[in-house]
Amino acid sequence: MALQGSLEDGDHSSYKGHSQSVTLSRLYSDKDAGLCMSLPWDHFSSWLHCICVVGFDLELGQAVEVVYPPHTKLTDKEKTNICYLSFPDSNSGCLGDTQFCFRFRQSSDRKASFHNFLGQYDKDAPVCLKKDPAHYYGYVYFRQVRDKSLKRGYFQKSLVLISKLPFVNLFNHLLSIIAPGYFEKHKPCLEAACTDIDRWPAPVPGRTLTLPVMGVVIKVRIPSCHDKPGITLITQSSQQSDAEISVVLPTIHEVDLFRCFCPVFFHIQILWELVLLGEPLVVMAASPAESSETVLALVSCISPLKYCSDFRPYFTIHDTEFKEYTTRTQAPPSVILGVTNPFFAKTLQHWPHIIRIGDMKIAGDVPKQVKIKKLKSLKTLDSKPGVYTSYKPFLNKDEDIIKQLQKGVQQKRPSEAQSAILRRYFLELTQSFIIPLERYVASLMPLQKSISPWKSPPQLRSFNQEEFMKTLEKTGPQLTSRLKGDWIGLYRQFLKSPNFDGWFRERRKEMTKKLEALHLEALCNEDLQLWIQKHTEVEVVDLVLKLREKMAQAEQEHLPLKQETKEKLRLHIDGIIFALPEDLQAILVKTGTE
Repeated sequence: MALQGSLEDGDHSSYKGHSQSVTLSRLYSDKDAGLCMSLPWDHFSSWLHCICVVGFDLELGQAVEVVYPPHTKLTDKEKTNICYLSFPDSNSGCLGDTQFCFRFRQSSDRKASFHNFLGQYDKDAPVCLKKDPAHYYGYVYFRQVRDKSLKRGYFQKSLVLISKLPFVNLFNHLLSIIAPGYFEKHKPCLEAACTDIDRWPAPVPGRTLTLPVMGVVIKVRIPSCHDKPGITLITQSSQQSDAEISVVLPTIHEVDLFRCFCPVFFHIQILWELVLLGEPLVVMAASPAESSETVLALVSCISPLKYCSDFRPYFTIHDTEFKEYTTRTQAPPSVILGVTNPFFAKTLQHWPHIIRIGDMKIAGDVPKQVKIKKLKSLKTLDSKPGVYTSYKPFLNKDEDIIKQLQKGVQQKRPSEAQSAILRRYFLELTQSFIIPLERYVASLMPLQKSISPWKSPPQLRSFNQEEFMKTLEKTGPQLTSRLKGDWIGLYRQFLKSPNFDGWFRERRKEMTKKLEALHLEALCNEDLQLWIQKHTEVEVVDLVLKLREKMAQAEQEHLPLKQETKEKLRLHIDGIIFALPEDLQAILVKTGTE
């Protein structure tokens, strides 16, 4: 009998198999989402879009051989991208098993429809782990072994998980369980794995999950936006005995930062600035595993700030955006590309910032101190590892973090510990930078006393760049960071970047929701029974309709409204309706239940 996935501190999803009736499953508490009806493949869809098998055909080249579940829809353009991105470039020489990930654009003709579970997930997920609305992630397990029985002389096949979620650690581990069995037993193994995944509870931020698949039980915690930044929480208690837990994943998404940055770690501060400012950046590596890990490490180094530009952990000359991203007729776009094909050394020569990654070592020697190299010295993909750029950093170099990491190497400190030090350094640097912006943006919020229940909520003040710059003299990053340099220049450049645009848009949306919630609270505190005595029936009915509309908006947009406020509003609406004549009561009650 297959193990059921469990959701700690919550309720279980219950299945008897796809051929039998599916019971009601409780995903969140009643106050959050009520009861959700689960249908076959609903829970699978909350984790994955589909699983693909990509093989090599002598006549057709790479081709999608299997898509599971069978009803999954992929456009021809999406299939083409999956085909080419699921195989390493021929020059990579990846014999044996290789794992990596890629990211590709969702077709514009596809309707944006996400399962309700993911809508609920986004409500509480950290900004860097929210579902990707315009892209899919592909997680690849590629096998290439000699096989004399085949004309080509090699067996080449990839098992690929397609998802909207950036759970790189979880999905890589999941592939390491499923793929070896699939390559031996084929379709039955894939069907069994998909059925197991469909028994998993949906991803709930803040909860620790036990996820059984193919006889292995994975335990992992989904981070929440309410977690303290930089703290990885692992819940020790479990509803299943420790004997049943096969694997405990310490993180669902974080890559090994130190291993990724080791070849260029003397320049981590410059890389942080380049990513923060959304500068065009190319990572040239020997394999897709190295390129994809390094790109993900770069994107994560400005966390908890979200990287808002495009990034491609593994990019090939066959990608549908190849011409768009390599054209010389315009400036390179704000994007981070991970490449392995030597052709890119020539094609992307005009890009302003290039990182050449050598062989990654788990606990190897730290490379000797090397200077930033000029772009003209990068002639081929075989050039020495380093950062090739003419960029002049705004901030002075932090020698302390370099010495700390060097000392760790000498003392043979584990890579996990080195990564934790590096992640803490990036977090503190980003927080020092973003706190003054947070403080200033909070001042754009109207005073609560200016919110009237009988008028539309007041507007937020506009962001004034010069006004913000003046605040830095007394409340700038110098309060929390020891680093010296041209912080003002860094802020001016950041305010022009896609990362600022995305961050401010999100903060503005949050504050607008807060204003709407405060407006509803102000309405709740009014004596509405006294109000209706002074107004006509038409005005009272209009108030009921507007209050209902506000309630629906609060649910749909997840306004930060207390449960007691929602209950109070419902009582207000009921009280107003029952104060009206019976004929109007009947109409309003009927329209309220439709």
